[in-house]
Amino acid sequence: MPDLTFWLLDITYGIKGSIPEIMMFGISENGEKVLVIDREFRPYFYAIPKQGIELITIIQKIRRKCEGKGLLNLEVVKRKIFGKERDVIKITVTIPEKVRKLREEIKKIEEIEDVLEADIRFYMRYLLDQGIKPCSWITVDHVEEIKLPGYKVDRVYVIKSKPRQIEEHHIPKLKVLAFDIEVYNPKGMPHPDKDPVIVITTMTYENGIKTFLANELNDRNVIKEFVEYVQTYDPDIIVGYNTNKFDWPYLTKRSERIGVPLRITRANSTPQQSVYGHWSIIGRANVDLYNIIEDMPDIKIKSLDYVAEYFGILKRSDRVLIPGHRIHEYWRDSKKRELLIKYAEQDVYSTFKLAEKLLPFLIQLSSISGLPLDQVATASVGARVEWMIMYTATKLGELAPNRIERPYEGYKGAIVLEPRIGIHENIAVLDFSSMYPSIMIKHNISPDTYIRPDENYEGEYYEAPEVHHRFRKEPPGLYKKILLDLIDARKKVRDLMTKLPKDSTDWIILNERQKALKILANAMYGYCGWIGARWYIKEVAEAVTAWGRSLLRSAIEFCKKIGLQVIYGDTDSLFVKNDEDKIRKLIGFVTKELGFEIKVEKIYTKVLFTEAKKRYIGLTSDGIIEIVGFEAARSDWADIAKETQEKVAEIVLKEGDIDKAIKYVHSVIQKLKEYKFNIDEVIIWKTLDKSLDEYKVLTAHVHAAKKLIEHGFRISKGDVIGYVIVKSGGKIAYKAMPYILVKDIHDVDVDYYIEKQVIPAALRILKVFGIREDMLLSGKKTRSILDFM
Repeated sequence: MPDLTFWLLDITYGIKGSIPEIMMFGISENGEKVLVIDREFRPYFYAIPKQGIELITIIQKIRRKCEGKGLLNLEVVKRKIFGKERDVIKITVTIPEKVRKLREEIKKIEEIEDVLEADIRFYMRYLLDQGIKPCSWITVDHVEEIKLPGYKVDRVYVIKSKPRQIEEHHIPKLKVLAFDIEVYNPKGMPHPDKDPVIVITTMTYENGIKTFLANELNDRNVIKEFVEYVQTYDPDIIVGYNTNKFDWPYLTKRSERIGVPLRITRANSTPQQSVYGHWSIIGRANVDLYNIIEDMPDIKIKSLDYVAEYFGILKRSDRVLIPGHRIHEYWRDSKKRELLIKYAEQDVYSTFKLAEKLLPFLIQLSSISGLPLDQVATASVGARVEWMIMYTATKLGELAPNRIERPYEGYKGAIVLEPRIGIHENIAVLDFSSMYPSIMIKHNISPDTYIRPDENYEGEYYEAPEVHHRFRKEPPGLYKKILLDLIDARKKVRDLMTKLPKDSTDWIILNERQKALKILANAMYGYCGWIGARWYIKEVAEAVTAWGRSLLRSAIEFCKKIGLQVIYGDTDSLFVKNDEDKIRKLIGFVTKELGFEIKVEKIYTKVLFTEAKKRYIGLTSDGIIEIVGFEAARSDWADIAKETQEKVAEIVLKEGDIDKAIKYVHSVIQKLKEYKFNIDEVIIWKTLDKSLDEYKVLTAHVHAAKKLIEHGFRISKGDVIGYVIVKSGGKIAYKAMPYILVKDIHDVDVDYYIEKQVIPAALRILKVFGIREDMLLSGKKTRSILDFM
């Protein structure tokens, strides 16, 4: 029986007879598509006995209660719960479905304190126990090749020994297919029961763009041709944009409605909705790129056209832009149909090129967190961190607590200093490198090292300032081990990068890996304070911020001692006068006396602070304007207000000409009054963060969403609503109209945009210099900027 090494792409399980089978789809070293099956692994969970009760009594009760219900084995094992070793009962069952049933039975036994790890999905349980992760190279010493009809793979193997992961970072050649659909929608939001799919576009590296068209309003052929092409091309990864929320559910329901099976998986089955809202395509990785864009705060408008422009793929000015509600018009009109096809082709091109930029990072995020590639983008940041923790916990024999719903618990956060209002020149920004992870490592802060107030602990411990929470010095806690492993792994990767040509394929892969390692390490503190975390203990998060405040205060006190002027401070950063000698002394103090790393992150030639915390505008030494905390950095203000603020910031910091800034704002006001703007400039975008019926107060975006529903659109939680304020309607909320329903630019309430958007956005900056609203309306000259330096 030969050995096998393969790159793990997808994992699932099936039941053959009464035997569960782990099914791993991957790519072998020689590029073959393989299915690797393990028939030896069985599902299990743990019962935690109450203290002081004989285990034999509990085991007998479990056996009597579960006999004949799928119970395979009961075993007493030693495991840790929050760092404390306990005797627990490992309960092994026949198939995964029995876990849920027996869990409920066993929870009813009086002598059972709790049941743990019964909510871990079977295939994830397998990955945890074997210590292997997706998007990684797996080797097996003994396999047997078998024939298994119905699966679209080159070879099928059955495992005869334990799989193990090897330290190898290269990625096999992957076949990637991007796709996009357009749907006929004469009544607004289309419905798969009645509205056909009219265009499907795909793009691959080998075949470029392919376009499949419906036969007018008969879409049997277009879906059938798409399915045949996917089966023939046989992609490893299918990418799309917002496909988990729209394309896959629509295609699935539509194909059922017209009787064309969407059999595109490697198991010859149809896509199915799975965890985290993603759609599973067995044997392939389905990646919705929109899910990762949602996590990028720098991208304010998440639609594909804006995202493609942000990444330098395709400018909006160079592409066909068709409002969604008018798709049907372009299909019906033979003269416009070519524009619709071009629009669809530009969408799939943008998606494919976006995948080229994002997939390398997502692959590394999967291989580090342990979440399969098709789930890692849709999972929350907390879930990614938690699965990474689960791997380490399993290796250490630490049981995962159950996930429970908790009310939010507030606690004191970081220090944010009152800013020195006005413009400051030559300012250095000093940043504590990974402050919170460093604090967690130094003080061994972890749920399993926390000493509860009623605990009689006599060993050595660290005590947090202010809050006085205590943490054992030894042994190293779960979080400390994980953070040290992440830091060590990142150092090794960066060392490897120095030996490779920059921008070579291997260098790019390693660069994405070191970025993923850094992001996950920095997310560890956020996990501490996430109330959805399995290992949530408020005192852990509270202690981290307490040590952070103490650290920043010590640095500020030293600055005062040596006469280094502090302009502003926030969490892990200090803004100080750029006095190189004094900054060197500060760095030496923080490094030697406090035991932390601090470095100059950037230099601002000028920086403007208003009276508000976390709100400033800086001009970097290379001429870049950075805006933090203002409307320009928020998505719920119109572009015309954001662009006004950005331009005012540029004029103030680069030219120092307040008079010019006033005249510029006045010109924007005149532009609005004369209706010399386009609809895109006045759209306000806001996300529905809950279902419409959960809103107790009618806000503008909720009213706009209801208007969309009236016009046949389907709206749900998480949708981004684009609306403008129009003249008619009374209160502001009632004046919000979905931008796609605005027929005439003259319906826009320009007074609202002048008074509530443009002027407030400009005054956020200019009021520091004594500028008033009447000055902007009149455009009259005011005082010199030199008065405020």
